[in-house]
Amino acid sequence: MKPSRHVVLVVSGLLVAVLATAFVVLGWDSADRIATAVSALAALAGVGVALWAALPTAQSGVHVGQTGTTRARGTGYANSGIDAPAGDATPMEVHRTGDATAGDGAQAISGIVRRPR
Repeated sequence: MKPSRHVVLVVSGLLVAVLATAFVVLGWDSADRIATAVSALAALAGVGVALWAALPTAQSGVHVGQTGTTRARGTGYANSGIDAPAGDATPMEVHRTGDATAGDGAQAISGIVRRPR
């Protein structure tokens, strides 16, 4: 189990123990009012966590920049950017890629290409 999961488990257990002790010490009349207030706060916190969980997360992606020059000849292939499979949906970004030159029927790409594999 990850350490952060342990912390959540320990803190939750401590909160339950503190509330149970407070309910016993204060008596049922006071405990009833405190339980109502704690329940309302927990419900609001639950709504906040649910909204937070529903928000989209930042996607990591591939970033390529300041690449060198590439050259291809004959049946060769040169890419100074990103070469990814055709179905790959990973966000990709290139900037300041190097020159890609091709001669004699070769292929050269200076950017992003998604090719079938």
